[in-house]
Amino acid sequence: SVLTNLIAPLPRNMIENSMFEEEPDVVDLAKESPSYPIDSDDVVYEPRSSRLLVRGLGENDLDEDEEDYESSARLLGLSFMNRSSNQRSVASSYTRQQHSGSCSKPSTKTTVVGVLILVLVASMFMVIYFLPGCTFTRKGCQKTNLTMDSIYPISTSGELFPWTELRLPPSVHPVHYNISLHPNLALMTFQGCVSILVQVLHETKNIVLHSSDMNISKVTFEGKEVHVLEYKPWQQIAIKFPEDLKKGQYVLNINYTAKLSNSYDGFYNSSYVDTNGTKRVLAATQFEPLAARKAFPCFDEPAFKSTFTIKMTRERKYISLSNMPKVKTTDLKNGLQEDEFEKSVKMSNYLVAFIVAEFIGVSNNVSKTMVSVYAIPDKKDQVQYALDTACKLLEFYNTFFENDYPLSKLDLVAIPDFLAGAMENWGLITFRETTLLVGNNSSSIDKQLVTSVIAHELAHQWFGNLVTMRWWNDLWLNEGFATYMQYMSIETVFPDLNIDTEFLNVRFKALTKDALNSSHPVSTVVSTPEQVEEMFDSVSYEKGASILLMLNATLTDGEFRKGVIEYLQKYNLSNTESEDLWNSLSQVSKQNLSVSEMMNTWTVHKGFPLVTVKRNGTQVTLTQEHFLLNAENSTDDSSLWHIPLTYVNDSCSFLSSSTLKLPDQVKWLKFNFKNDGFYIVHYDEEGWKNLIDALKGDVNVLSCKDRAALINNIFTLSSSGKVSFRQVLNLMDYIRNETETAPLTEALFQLGQIYMLLDKRSELNLASRMTVDTAFIYNTFLMAGQSWDLESSVSKMTLRSALLEMACSLNIRNCSTQAKHLFDQWFTSNKTSLIPSDLMRTVFKVAAQTDEGWGKLLDTYKHSINDQEKRKTLEALASTQDIRKIIWILQKSLDGSEIQTQEFPLVINAICKNFAGYLYAWDFVKENWDKITQKFPVGSFAIQSILMSATSQFSTKTHLTETQNFFTSPGTKGSQMRIVREAIETIKLNMRWMEKNLNTLQRWL
Repeated sequence: SVLTNLIAPLPRNMIENSMFEEEPDVVDLAKESPSYPIDSDDVVYEPRSSRLLVRGLGENDLDEDEEDYESSARLLGLSFMNRSSNQRSVASSYTRQQHSGSCSKPSTKTTVVGVLILVLVASMFMVIYFLPGCTFTRKGCQKTNLTMDSIYPISTSGELFPWTELRLPPSVHPVHYNISLHPNLALMTFQGCVSILVQVLHETKNIVLHSSDMNISKVTFEGKEVHVLEYKPWQQIAIKFPEDLKKGQYVLNINYTAKLSNSYDGFYNSSYVDTNGTKRVLAATQFEPLAARKAFPCFDEPAFKSTFTIKMTRERKYISLSNMPKVKTTDLKNGLQEDEFEKSVKMSNYLVAFIVAEFIGVSNNVSKTMVSVYAIPDKKDQVQYALDTACKLLEFYNTFFENDYPLSKLDLVAIPDFLAGAMENWGLITFRETTLLVGNNSSSIDKQLVTSVIAHELAHQWFGNLVTMRWWNDLWLNEGFATYMQYMSIETVFPDLNIDTEFLNVRFKALTKDALNSSHPVSTVVSTPEQVEEMFDSVSYEKGASILLMLNATLTDGEFRKGVIEYLQKYNLSNTESEDLWNSLSQVSKQNLSVSEMMNTWTVHKGFPLVTVKRNGTQVTLTQEHFLLNAENSTDDSSLWHIPLTYVNDSCSFLSSSTLKLPDQVKWLKFNFKNDGFYIVHYDEEGWKNLIDALKGDVNVLSCKDRAALINNIFTLSSSGKVSFRQVLNLMDYIRNETETAPLTEALFQLGQIYMLLDKRSELNLASRMTVDTAFIYNTFLMAGQSWDLESSVSKMTLRSALLEMACSLNIRNCSTQAKHLFDQWFTSNKTSLIPSDLMRTVFKVAAQTDEGWGKLLDTYKHSINDQEKRKTLEALASTQDIRKIIWILQKSLDGSEIQTQEFPLVINAICKNFAGYLYAWDFVKENWDKITQKFPVGSFAIQSILMSATSQFSTKTHLTETQNFFTSPGTKGSQMRIVREAIETIKLNMRWMEKNLNTLQRWL
């Protein structure tokens, strides 16, 4: 699935054509032991660091030195990965010394007698203490009677529930479901009947499965009615049998009724108002991760794969869609019809989907698959781009994976009310309208977003659907892979979209999240529903994609693709764990490295390494440590990684054997070429100076990705206190000559973060000097000649939209005047005078600062049928400085009356960007927390976004205490969420940064 990115456009693409024609050589720091023993006294250990082995750009083959090189790699890898055993043995050799005081020792006889007395006294006390009180009574002790109540939970009927775990027992597996449903869209209810063919694998007296919010009317097992127990806290039901069920297949039938969900999961109701003002209703599904159980009783875990046959009863005016093609439609009484769909392929419950709605679709047959895009009738002219894009990407994936999409149809459906960005249901992919539909006036950036989401969801048809993670702890196998493949596919199929900058931004985002102590490993322990929801975050998506990019860059000769093909073929229609992927890649790799050993260091440990480069003449020493923005409260400081390092320098020199030895003429050295590795780099004072001097002389000595990475790394290092902010400013001097999008937008983002902290802290004088007195941001970034006309280059649009939005928000020069002029032209021409789509949000935000403009935008929002335009309009409405309007928009977006509730996280984020509203937004979140957690699942990405938007710009002790008190108060839902720890940690980091750097900023400005 795609998480709806509520802060910025969804992440898009990756690999850029670098100015460097030559690819970097890569050396893995292997964990293998050397072929000869090493005495611990011969090895020097550096705390939390170790020497690294690297190879650089332009290196020739080592030929006769190859064996020495490999031996050195193994030696260094040992000190890198296996230092703990030797260190521990050294540490344990120390013993506590006798204290040499003036007291004389007692005699041996005295000591023995004293010890005997102590033992006797202690023994008597232990006997008296541990014997129960009844021992010395006339009746004596009764036998202990441990009741089952102390072990098993109590079901809703008051009987004991026969299962004690959140995970279902493995003794019974589903084989096939026959599901019949009849939704009543007038009453918002549905009737259901499910017949499950189950396989008993081990003799058992119980069948336990999932069910949530259902009224079960009748249950039969092998044709005989049976009693069902329910334990609501775990959303489980059970059937108990007097005797063990023997191994074999049985049929379980369950009849039930339920309400259509009014949240965004399960089988839920949705509505919209068409252009004639008529309210239309529909029913759709969203089952990932734990909501299939809300639509039909089932074994709702990814590993319980089975086949499905679905029948849907509906009124004639609706159509129904499901995963598989429709087989037939049968007329029923009362004007109803029943659609029956083909038996599905074997799949997990969370991928099942069905829709009943008044939709219109367009289709095209490609690669033996009928591809269709559906939308509401008013938007039928906005589906063609999605259809063309899906067809091209389907052909690409069929070829790339050497494994054709297995279904005969693929539907892409735009849902008016949809919380996630999209969902990869097999054969029936559901989308938000804004991530699927493209209007006539949409820009290339709008198309970039739609293309990216479609590419992600189609990749899931293989990664996630065909091969599925065994449990949610390995969610990254689905989401990290789909995220990576979306960039790879778009780079190949749609090179004109030029979206490699977005993948770079994605990696920066993942690094920021993973630098927090509150982060988590890519693959981590997951048990509760809240923990499952929390896995849908930047670590599973963006970090997962980032480490796959790094692995692909490390492997050669197409080994990554070969390994992926092997993985998909071997585990077709099965469930896997991370180790299965590594084994498939190892089988095809001819390199002297263990993919499993290397990649486990990136998936099992949280965080990432900081590589420190120290140069002494021609010798370069490299060390690594776990990088944390705040290492004071670290819970894990022993992690070490296999790091495939790359570097580039001004002469493309090579290294000899195990030591990085540079020729005298090498002036500068830059590690992590194009930022393909998931780590950051710190240089000694001379190293930073040489890089900065080189950039000031000629910005093109490094690729634009490398320049953006330097900016990102130095700001990050400054946040951790490893470099001074003065050093950051030294690097920023070069940027006056920068013209490329990636480094400029990264610098703009980093400086914008500082400005917002100053603004929210009411450091108004300093914030004003940062933007007006010195006009630093304007003079540095807003180059003369920024056009307000239509633009075709995605890169130029990305840059100018960021520049002009910042400039207008700070009221710099004539930016606001020009935006106001464009808005007036657009409105007076009855919206026929086009505003460039990439500038629409900027123009609307300026207009929203007046009562008249805000009113016009609200009317536009209510009547627009262009979803990109509508979303930008909403962001503009939320940017108002008028407190009454801020409160109104908060209320309306939460209750869903005039603004869809799915947009509430976006509204919170937009309001919190401005000084006028951010405290009101936080107060609103606190006061309405119970209602918010009813509408959005605890731990979900929506909750994560709401909480971080509301608190991430706090930097005072008062706000820290307020946040802590709120989440520690009794009864606060979700207080144990990881995102709460992340929010508190972020506030503390902001406080520390302000304390350390305010004086520097005052002197600089």
